Amino acid sequence: MPEARGPAGLNGEAHTRYAPGTPCWVSLMVHGLTATQEFYGELFGWTFRPGPHQLGPYARALLDGREVAGIGQLPPDRHLLVAWTPYLASDDVDTTAETVRLSGGTIGVGPLDAADAGRLAIGSDPVGAVFGIWQATAHLGTGITGVHGTPAWNELLTFESASVVKFYETVFGYRREAVVADDFDYVTLNVAERPVAGVHGLGNALPRDRGPHWMTYFQVDDVDEAVARVVGLGGRLLAPARDGAHGRVATVADPEGARFALMRGPR
Repeated sequence: MPEARGPAGLNGEAHTRYAPGTPCWVSLMVHGLTATQEFYGELFGWTFRPGPHQLGPYARALLDGREVAGIGQLPPDRHLLVAWTPYLASDDVDTTAETVRLSGGTIGVGPLDAADAGRLAIGSDPVGAVFGIWQATAHLGTGITGVHGTPAWNELLTFESASVVKFYETVFGYRREAVVADDFDYVTLNVAERPVAGVHGLGNALPRDRGPHWMTYFQVDDVDEAVARVVGLGGRLLAPARDGAHGRVATVADPEGARFALMRGPR
């Protein structure tokens, strides 16, 4: 496996170091920080503590004392799309950011230091999907996975996979593995023979109001129950729960419109 593991709480899987290219953190920038914390606290059982404030007010979400995600507040004058952003691990964020630029992507934020936690940059790929880059020091990233309320998978939703996969291979050194199926454009991005993320080409089915974007999947104990909780807390159901080869999945949005998926692996 590409990262070292430590003792796990909550019967989950604890992480201590992520290999370059592996999604290691997810973060959400919103307009109402307190209300968003209440929503995800009720949905996933998260508690919060303050994090680095380089990008404004920011809190880290915790499960059993382990950090699982971040939520920050947008400046009042910034009317940006509210969306979950995955951070991909790097041993040298400055070099990775330069490779992003040279490969046709853009860097919108950084590279900059986040106190003693690490160094980050936020960029976009050639088709506009936003992602982060994280070089860890004190903050290694998501501290536990495999239990309710933790990130389980990250997937790029785009028009077609072929051209953009080349970008991610160049920047992060992934090895691609295509899913061979009629009318299904899907590529898995692998690190050290382990799948770490996916690229799904949707063609004209890609939401026009979003364009290419990364989608974060969160593990839950019961997808249908979690969907009902999302709706009860003021969120929306975007795609009903369905069963597939990798378990049961539903797509939802929080009250500010940030889209994410809920999933439970095969029983």
